[in-house]
Amino acid sequence: MSASATPRAFDPKVVFGLLLFGAVAFIATLYFIGTGQTSSGGSNNGGAHGSGKGLNGYAAIAQLLEEQGHDVSLSRSQGRLKDEALLILTPPSFAEAEDIQAIIDDRRYLGPTIVVLPKWFARQVEPTLSGDTKKGWVALLGSNPPGWVEGLEQPLDIAATIADMQGQAVHWSGLGSAGTLPDPTQVMSLAGSDFQALVSKPNGDVLIGYIQDGASYAALDEAAGIADNQPAQAEPEYDEYGYRIEGEDEYYDDDYYNPKWPVVFVAEPDLFNNYGFADPARAALAHEVVDLAMNNEDLPVVFDLTLNGLGATQNLLTLAITPPFLAATLCLLIAMIVIAWRAFRRFGPAIAEGRSIAFGKAQLVTNSAGFIQRSRRLHLLSAPYLDMTRERIGRALALRNPDDDTIDAALTKRFPQAPSYRQSAANLRSARTPNDILRAAAALKSLERMITQ
Repeated sequence: MSASATPRAFDPKVVFGLLLFGAVAFIATLYFIGTGQTSSGGSNNGGAHGSGKGLNGYAAIAQLLEEQGHDVSLSRSQGRLKDEALLILTPPSFAEAEDIQAIIDDRRYLGPTIVVLPKWFARQVEPTLSGDTKKGWVALLGSNPPGWVEGLEQPLDIAATIADMQGQAVHWSGLGSAGTLPDPTQVMSLAGSDFQALVSKPNGDVLIGYIQDGASYAALDEAAGIADNQPAQAEPEYDEYGYRIEGEDEYYDDDYYNPKWPVVFVAEPDLFNNYGFADPARAALAHEVVDLAMNNEDLPVVFDLTLNGLGATQNLLTLAITPPFLAATLCLLIAMIVIAWRAFRRFGPAIAEGRSIAFGKAQLVTNSAGFIQRSRRLHLLSAPYLDMTRERIGRALALRNPDDDTIDAALTKRFPQAPSYRQSAANLRSARTPNDILRAAAALKSLERMITQ
């Protein structure tokens, strides 16, 4: 098979650029899939959560806390429910009580939790070109207490009700402030035996409160006017080696106070949502509640989005470099590097293959003979070859009707030493193996060559 050198089909720099672009696009795809940013709707979907910019959303308080220096993040991962941070839950009305209970129970020793109850039924409105409505805006259709509240168990045994407060000058008071609500016709409050109020209605119904389970929550207890019932402890004394000196009746324990973190319930969402943040007094109240829940410590603030159906799978890019998948990723990278190196370090230009069947009669005969030999039908050529040879020898001897006897008589007169044509023809007719056929055909060809020379 012949071959010839041809120029490269593509410039190596162009191919390298395509490979580099494909690798970057693949990595970016893994990242955006993992972070949940491939959805066309986005998280600003009119829901009551930290990304919502409608009246029922909580984007305003998230922005306020961030501007005040807090480390604020919106979480799409269930793994962050166990972060040592202030977790703000905004579960929808269709949430499961078991899920909320499990999250709260798992966090009692990890960090404070604020649960903002849902109240509003909302419908997302389509944005207009004129700018009258924007993406994520909603129309409030009505209110109803969430059903999952009644499914919570002790010490979260609480109940939610909605009442009309039209005509009252003050709708809420607490933490040294008082004010009104944006819609006094639908005010939701909580009631529970183990519930301590921070913000209340004039009749005492709780709008914001925390679970009182016997633990000491210094900042919240002080804000609620509850005296610290923990005994005072003297400062410990240390010896010259740094060890604490304890008296006979003296014991100092740094962990004496219960390390539990508080659980704060916001019954009236209009004190925390975008609808309520139209009033600076309500915004200041929400910020103060957040600070009190953190016991005035500087903790990160995490707004959970998983309960609102905006959870995302683990980032695929992070998963690829995490054991046990790290080994497979490294093998894949090494294989890609080797293939790329081999492609760009190939020896010489590409080789073009020649034709399977070359031009020319000789090549055509060779290919036909090869085909016959492969098909094992060589014996079928004996009779046609014998006929063609008889015709050529007859023309060479000037015979009008050549046959075996006529040819033998003519050969005896002109070539007495020539072998018998009849015998050679009979040998070809009786030959069956390829060697016998070739040997008999060669004898006839030698006889023909003797006559024609």
